[in-house]
Amino acid sequence: MIRFNQVCKRYPGGYEALKNITFEIAEGEMAFLTGHSGAGKSTLLHLVAAIERPNSGSVVVKGQNVATLKDGALPYLRRNLGLIFQDHKLLFDRSAFDNVMLPLQICGFDYRESAKRARAALDKVGLLQREKANPIALSGGEQQRLCIARAIVNRPSILLADEPTGNLDMGYAGEIMSIFKSFHQVGVTLLIATHDENILGRFEARTLMLRHGELQP
Repeated sequence: MIRFNQVCKRYPGGYEALKNITFEIAEGEMAFLTGHSGAGKSTLLHLVAAIERPNSGSVVVKGQNVATLKDGALPYLRRNLGLIFQDHKLLFDRSAFDNVMLPLQICGFDYRESAKRARAALDKVGLLQREKANPIALSGGEQQRLCIARAIVNRPSILLADEPTGNLDMGYAGEIMSIFKSFHQVGVTLLIATHDENILGRFEARTLMLRHGELQP
């Protein structure tokens, strides 16, 4: 499902964010990506989504080498991906419902189908009763759940999450991870970057550890 083969990522100035990264995540697997701040976790997730491209090596997602995809093919790749970022990227001038609707509108779904999917996604994360609220009126945990609803509204086969519990207390963090577990149970492939030891200890899932851009054995 996701395969890295000798992937390197360098930034201008010579900084090596990732060095010879090789691993594979099977379809339907749930895996954690951990490491210190600056270890390369976000960069690795960005490579999976083709937000960034490697300098060498191959990144294969669902049989496609995303490192060589043309820009016009990227929207089709990302329809299979749900992306949850550290900085939320919510639209604060639109309602929760409109935030979740946006990916479907970009993909050209008709309004009736989009609305049905958006409300189903909001219901899945327990926010259906807050669909008219703007994100500014939501708590931190609710904003994170809104990000998850937006990420899953396309019904992706792969979900990528970058420190999804980083700014939440233990109660909210547990709620978020329970949502992820429910996705895993229905066959969604998950790769979750986290440094939260409490989260890592609660789930029986493979952990990939990065240290200074290198994958640890």
